[in-house]
Amino acid sequence: MRSTKAIIDLAALRHNLNTIKTIANGSRVMAVVKADAYGHGLVQVAKALTDGADMFAVATVQEALSLRKAEIKTPILLLEGIFNAKDLELVVEHDLQVVLHHWPQIEALQNFNTDKKIQVWVKLDSGMNRLGFALQDLALIESTLSKIPSLANPIRLMSHFASADDPEDEFSSTQLEAFDQATKNITTEKSMANSAGILTQKGAHYDWVRPGLLLYGCSPLVGSEASDYDLKPVMSLESQVLAIKPIKKGESTGYGRHWFADRDTNLGLVAIGYGDGYPRHARNSTPVWLNGRIVPLVGRVSMDMMAVDLGPDCQDAVGDRVVLWGKELPAESVAPFADTIPYTLFCGVTRRVRFYYKNKSNEM
Repeated sequence: MRSTKAIIDLAALRHNLNTIKTIANGSRVMAVVKADAYGHGLVQVAKALTDGADMFAVATVQEALSLRKAEIKTPILLLEGIFNAKDLELVVEHDLQVVLHHWPQIEALQNFNTDKKIQVWVKLDSGMNRLGFALQDLALIESTLSKIPSLANPIRLMSHFASADDPEDEFSSTQLEAFDQATKNITTEKSMANSAGILTQKGAHYDWVRPGLLLYGCSPLVGSEASDYDLKPVMSLESQVLAIKPIKKGESTGYGRHWFADRDTNLGLVAIGYGDGYPRHARNSTPVWLNGRIVPLVGRVSMDMMAVDLGPDCQDAVGDRVVLWGKELPAESVAPFADTIPYTLFCGVTRRVRFYYKNKSNEM
């Protein structure tokens, strides 16, 4: 059977949550598990964190319902809020919290009748210019929401950093100052710090922090790795050497002949390709771990396989374990060679890759 697999270490996941709690001491943790927990497995990740996370954050109602179907009782926040008025029926039925970021969502609440109380978070745009109300509209929003009887009081407030992943960019401080100024007269729970903000903007920890990438053992900051913050990689993407092929100096490998051997050497064909989610556009020399050393990717990634240069004196054998990213090779080191970020590596792993979950015991 083909050996390509993703091993998800749930003990590492729980370790990372505890590390985040230490960094953001005094704040509650809203674990972001959207996009199938960044490709790690929504339900499996949430179950592993139920004893430690104070809330889960997802993007869609469907993601929230998957958690409720798995009998997860932890509070859940819909980061993109409702998409239509009918979503409110599911919000009430499954006890979900809702982000409000534009007026049509408020209008839907005004026209919705329920005896239950709905907890809402008002998202303010502090400068990212994506989702969120203008800061200067907060007083009007607060007044409008106070007249809706189905809402729990008080409302909660949140915003989002645009460039906290770059510690040298001062715009995060500008955003934080703007958010503080706009909300200074309101006593309520607040949230602004995403993974990067947790590490770089201590003043933004507030009542709630929202770790995503940090939970999965990867640094969001430019030029750093998870180990710099006592974080452990959760996903290891692995395969094996499928075949070993001698090649002469001047010969090429792969579609398009994008790499030529500069000496007699041996190629290792690895059983993974873009059909498994490995980026096709990964460049020559992308690092791959094999038998305790880094070997370079050579040639173009195919749908089902890729080639690495084992060197002329290699002792490797067919069946040897290969790590594409994981504990032996941080995803932060791989992503730049594909002109991307670790988020897309994790989320891109396809369904034909077999997932294995280890250390399922829920001991925080």
